[in-house]
Amino acid sequence: MTAYDDRDGVIWMDGEFVPWRDAKVHILTHAMHYASSVFEGERAYNGKIFKSREHSERLVASAKALDMPMPYSVDEIEAAKEATLKASGLTDAYVRALVWRGSGEDMGVASARNPVRMAIAVWPWGAYYGDAKMQGAKLDIAEWKRPSPDTIPVHAKAAGLYMICTISKHKAEAKGCSDALFMDWRGYVAEATGANVFFVKDGEVHTPLADCFLNGITRQTVIQMLKDKGITVHERRIKPEEMEGFEQCWLTGTAAEVTPVGQIGPYTFEVGQMTRDIAAEYEALVRA
Repeated sequence: MTAYDDRDGVIWMDGEFVPWRDAKVHILTHAMHYASSVFEGERAYNGKIFKSREHSERLVASAKALDMPMPYSVDEIEAAKEATLKASGLTDAYVRALVWRGSGEDMGVASARNPVRMAIAVWPWGAYYGDAKMQGAKLDIAEWKRPSPDTIPVHAKAAGLYMICTISKHKAEAKGCSDALFMDWRGYVAEATGANVFFVKDGEVHTPLADCFLNGITRQTVIQMLKDKGITVHERRIKPEEMEGFEQCWLTGTAAEVTPVGQIGPYTFEVGQMTRDIAAEYEALVRA
């Protein structure tokens, strides 16, 4: 695979297409120094971006949470994404929409005089966890914890919130794991570095209450799918020691889709029927 900065194609930037290799920003871009950026990760299936408008609406909400006035409306973002997907020539693809504070008159913490910029890139991306999609991912337990909502805008999809994700995923991969599971600042189970987590016990589903991390669009979709099947879903605070009693586990996310989990730290899970069913039904839904 070629490097992400060395590819053919175009990237949508600030209202126009630029050649992929020319999609660059200045070294004094505010976002590079102070993490003043938000983004969305989306997938297109059969030429259609799944839950596209919900992603665009969340992008606008995330920018507002970081005090970045959006230069584009939801409708304009939707049109730009569709145009970029079409220009890519792909039907099954990953779509990355990014909004950030650019370079300008400010180069301190404050950046109100700097322009807010936006870009959209599309590329092919297979299974996020590779073979784990079928065999069950192995997760480490992260040393870092998800922060309290009164310390940072935890419900924004903000770049700065992923710093501990990168650190934790690197450590997990060095141990032969696919990912890492975070606890929150209180010690309850939270989420993986880029995906939400679900557990199964006695035919019912348990998932952490999204009160200090992103309430994923895939997470919400899967919860509704389960409820439509008549399966009880408990959104609640989960103590880490409870994982010993859970029978099945899976992750959800735009990149992860629905990925079975076989192990988290010392806890093991079967890739059971409910996990296989919901993964297959999600795949059918996004391609409908």
